Amino acid sequence: MQQNIKHTLRAFAALMVLSVIWGYNWVVMKSALQYAGVFQFIALRIGLGAICLFLIVLALRKPIKIKHIGTLVLLGLLQSGGFTGLLMWALVEGGAGKTSVLTYTMPFWVMVLAWPLLGEKISGLQWPAAILSAMGVLFILDPLHLGTDGFSMLLAVLSGVSWALSVIVAKKLHQRAPDLDLLTLTAWQMLFGAVPIVIAALLIPAPAIQWTPYFIGAVIFNAVFCNALAWLLWLYALQRLSAGIASMATLLAPVIAVVAAWLQLNEVPNNTELIGMLFILISLVIISIISIQKHVPIDSAMGQE
Repeated sequence: MQQNIKHTLRAFAALMVLSVIWGYNWVVMKSALQYAGVFQFIALRIGLGAICLFLIVLALRKPIKIKHIGTLVLLGLLQSGGFTGLLMWALVEGGAGKTSVLTYTMPFWVMVLAWPLLGEKISGLQWPAAILSAMGVLFILDPLHLGTDGFSMLLAVLSGVSWALSVIVAKKLHQRAPDLDLLTLTAWQMLFGAVPIVIAALLIPAPAIQWTPYFIGAVIFNAVFCNALAWLLWLYALQRLSAGIASMATLLAPVIAVVAAWLQLNEVPNNTELIGMLFILISLVIISIISIQKHVPIDSAMGQE
């Protein structure tokens, strides 16, 4: 029992660290696009992130050979390629704060898909948590006043859908191969996801990269922390929590993104956006209390072992 509590708390701690990294990175990514084309930046981010992980795998002498290659290719295309590629494309013309919120519609797509595909039913206090999260996203999005950046917003939503599909694929892979090494899995999916992005970077014309100190720092931050470390934390938490709750816990990231964009990019949130952030924070508190009170990994509590 005590060990189960530790696993649950560690998974939530991983998600909180992940949310801070990903939340602040929206400002970093938006700023970095001043110095490079969108696909050039994504290729550097994912490619260097994959290299970092493979170096760690080799240094720790973990098995580098893998099975389930087809599933890992699909996971990489959805998680590293589709999710990252679409959100960066959305950032080209959209604001960092609103783009981050739209991307984080992912938890709601996960809940819709996880019910028929993973058997993870929403129950008890998860319902008000889900409703509060939905209200929070709607308040921040303000769909009646989207403005002229409709295409950018569509790309952001599609990025969330791609991420949600990758969650389902990752959970099914863990069910089939629970002993698959996380480092090896993350490295290979990132490598597979980098392939179409690198091809796009080579084929699509773009201005020459400006190798300023800020851009170099942004690339390092994205490759090491936002890709290599962050995806490892995400997959670690996903193995120990249900897909729906793990996904909703990361809703803290867009709140951080909105605040960071406010402070650094002068994207001042209005009253409805502030109300939305409050709803999301209340939802996160409810989710955390549910998980800790059960004193078991959430997968077991929901019949997902």
